[in-house]
Amino acid sequence: MPDFLVLTVIADDKPGIVEKLSSVIADHHGNWLESRMAQMAGKFAGILRISIDTENKSKLVAALSSLDSSGLLVRVENPATPLASKATHIVSLSVVGNDRPGIVREVSQALAQIGVNVLELSTSCEPAEMSAVPLFRSEIRASVPDTLDHDDVSDALEALSDDLMVELQND
Repeated sequence: MPDFLVLTVIADDKPGIVEKLSSVIADHHGNWLESRMAQMAGKFAGILRISIDTENKSKLVAALSSLDSSGLLVRVENPATPLASKATHIVSLSVVGNDRPGIVREVSQALAQIGVNVLELSTSCEPAEMSAVPLFRSEIRASVPDTLDHDDVSDALEALSDDLMVELQND
């Protein structure tokens, strides 16, 4: 019977990181199920979920820990047992507005206050096309309680600022 592990990974970015990690997992008969990985500011970071037979688990965990010596820091976690969830639906949100310190906190706080769970979040800051004013952009995949509709979510975010634009669609 397989066990599941969630790994977080960080290292100085260089070629071969994914290959090294995938080799250790494959060498210990693990199965790479899903992942999200990116390079940012000279660092490579990722999170992944794997399955591994119970008899191979401790050897795999030891092998992953030994990657520290090569500069690849791997943290191994057992996934949490999912809580019984309320009725929800998944949406994609696109949020754009003038950038300012604390905007991620404001957006995440507004979502949390209405019971929206952030599943995936990506953010960027880039100059506006005409004025070069820094614009905050965020793409969010979220689980929304069925008791809320799109307008409830949009209203909660748009109440943060007059310049915040929100687009929302069902996944």
